[in-house]
Formats: sequence, structure tokens, C-alpha cells
Amino acid sequence: MGEIRTPPGRPWNISQAREIQAHLASRVIRRDDLGTVTRVAGVDVSYDERHATGRAAAAVLALPGLELVEYALAWGPIPCPYIPGLFSFREAPLALAAIRKLACPPDLLLCDGQGIAHPQRFGLACHIGLESGLPAIGVAKNRLIGEYAPVGPEQGAWSVLQHRGEVIGAVLRTCPGVKPLFVSPGHRVGLEHAVACVMCCMGAYRRPEPLRQAHRLAAGGNP
Repeated sequence: MGEIRTPPGRPWNISQAREIQAHLASRVIRRDDLGTVTRVAGVDVSYDERHATGRAAAAVLALPGLELVEYALAWGPIPCPYIPGLFSFREAPLALAAIRKLACPPDLLLCDGQGIAHPQRFGLACHIGLESGLPAIGVAKNRLIGEYAPVGPEQGAWSVLQHRGEVIGAVLRTCPGVKPLFVSPGHRVGLEHAVACVMCCMGAYRRPEPLRQAHRLAAGGNP
């Protein structure tokens, strides 16, 4: 999948990035294509904008107990500025570097961003899932696009997220009394399975535990 990356030394090109997204979106597998899930990795990246560097973490938790069984970190330069709709080109290279350091590939990735709930249907979870070859789900704190009906107050309630007549994700209440999360398939996972997998990874907080652990590690915390 080398064409996803901007070749070394080539200036950042927004038009080229959008063409890459449009081309690769058709390769994303939106149906369930994964086996038994016992190891789930959360992936997150933190930034030092002053020095234009980032630190990525991949935290692997075991189901059903959500114990941290492995993690990996990767550091490096930020490949491009933040551009709305092109977030994955900024975050995916470091995230993939951390994933590739894991001793054993996880069964599933949870990514801190969108999957197909994206104008080009190619958000961060699609980018990371397609290039790594692993099943991936986007779990975002905020909506990027789409409309949805009100979500029930109980834990596990969800409403479909739609854009231009297409179902692109779910708006999921992960904890009672808190704002919902925006869950969308990234690669090799269907929507209903994506929702179920996220709920299997919930602890006492709004975000699933693999992403909470990854966020803490990426920010420099201890395992």
C-alpha cells in the first residue's frame, strides 16, 4: 500500500491527497471480515507542535477482562499540517509505525478518529486499517458529517448516522449521562459488529479502554 504515503522529499500536495483518498476508498471492506476478537489495540497520537514531532501509542488489551497485555510507541516528525478532511495523512504514519512494533498483531484496531463517516468515506480508521491489513473501527468524540436522530439515554443506545441517504456510522451512548461517541467502520468490520465491539471494550469512562490506554501512553504516561 505504498501509494498511501507521500514519497520522501515531495512537497505536501492537497489535491494529490484527495485523489489518493478517492482512489483507496473503493478498497475499504465494509462487511465483517474478522475472526474471534480477543486482543484489541487502541491507537492514538499526541503532538509537540513546537518541535513538529509526534508520539504514537498502540495499546493492546485482552478481552473480556480489558487487561493491558502489550504496547508499543513510535516517535517522529509530523508529516503534514492539520487540514480538515485530510487528518489521516497527519496521524496514520506514526500510528502505523507503533502498530508495526507490536510483537503480535491485534485482532482489531480502535482508532481515535473517523472511519467511513468522512466526506470521501476514507477517514483515519480506513487509512490505518487498509494499510495495516487489520480490521479497524473509527471511534470519534465529535461528528464530522451526517445527521442522526436523538440517542436514548441508556448505555448502549445508538442511532444511525447518515449522510446523503447513506448509513455511514452510529451515534453510540457508551455511558449514561455523557455525550455519545461517533462509531464508524474503518476496514473489515460492519456497522453492527463495530458497535458491539466498542461496547465490549467499555470500562467506567466515555471512551473505550483501549483508546484511553493509548491516549495516556501517547501523552507520556506510564502503562
